[in-house]
Amino acid sequence: MNTIQGYRRANGQIGIRNHLLIIPTVICANQVSSRISQLVPDSVAIPHQHGCSQIGADKDRTFNVLAGTGKNPNVGAVLIISLGCEVMNPYELADAIKAAGKPVEVLDIQSCGGSIRTIQEGAEIARRLKREIDSMEKTEIPLRELTIGVKCGGSDATSGLASNPALGHAADSLIREGGSVVIGETTEIIGAEHVLASRCVTPDVSRRLYHIVNRFEREIERMGADMRGGNPSPGNIAGGLTTIEEKSLGCISKCGTAPIQGVVEYAETLPGKGLYFMDSPGNDIECVSGMAAAGVHLVCFTTGRGTPTGSAVVPVIKITANKRMYERMSDNIDVDVSGMLDGVMGLEQAGTVIWDEIREVAGGKLTKAEILGHTEFSINRIGPSL
Repeated sequence: MNTIQGYRRANGQIGIRNHLLIIPTVICANQVSSRISQLVPDSVAIPHQHGCSQIGADKDRTFNVLAGTGKNPNVGAVLIISLGCEVMNPYELADAIKAAGKPVEVLDIQSCGGSIRTIQEGAEIARRLKREIDSMEKTEIPLRELTIGVKCGGSDATSGLASNPALGHAADSLIREGGSVVIGETTEIIGAEHVLASRCVTPDVSRRLYHIVNRFEREIERMGADMRGGNPSPGNIAGGLTTIEEKSLGCISKCGTAPIQGVVEYAETLPGKGLYFMDSPGNDIECVSGMAAAGVHLVCFTTGRGTPTGSAVVPVIKITANKRMYERMSDNIDVDVSGMLDGVMGLEQAGTVIWDEIREVAGGKLTKAEILGHTEFSINRIGPSL
């Protein structure tokens, strides 16, 4: 089966979900946005800490992540809630999202006359937008239009040995169909960047990959810190990982074997098909949020220690090869490939299991994180608050 059921957007992109997204432009609008979402079933809000006291590239990053999340093809319509005096301009944000061809409305709390009036008016607008997007019908969509992110978190020794290589096999399957894959976590390729650089399609792409690694290392040096104080994490070490190099070599196997077509900045839209690397932190929520803002349809997330987190606008498929953890946290984990380590499942078989799950989730099956209501969202900052 080389097709899935999805939503064809006005700009030609495809969505595998049809969210009504409520975006607060600033932390001061978080509570109002969340209350509106609570009043309108099946809407989702993305509260965050930012949107004011920011300048320059730091402000631009927040804008780009909010705009990219709104433009994600899994979003059918957007309601923006502003305080009314913040740095983040709600109308510029609305225009950026409208460029993707979807309905966008804006309210500001100061003009509405406070929280209660904004919640009341916002809920009415949100219900109308929800009715509009609920009328959209699904259509047959080729798998080659699918874009996925690959991520690992709460890693242990089973991640690099089994679940990451199995995910890599599935990633190769999508790329063979003509789809796209993005891997991130700059912090977790250190010590193995030369392996990825050797797979870059041109010397310029290779140099770009080395550049973002060197940039991160310089920032750590500027702070006078040693990255080994936080990576591998205490949980990684308790799970059997000993060095950042060991962790990185296991980490990169989750993107398969395809050549790397390009390197993009955090939350930047992929410019083409195939495999890409996105500069992003290892922090789970910041990385997944950046991938969602870049336009991925879903994220495949391997874990050995176990983690429940999801995403506001993209399904997150949890994959493990740690049998004991799966038995403890089966309500959070979608795919168990621990049979690889028991000797009853080969790499190709495990990869096929993940590939089948990707197609089912892309076709509408809910992930465990979606069922449990995990809608985590976070923006990676690059500057101080003023």
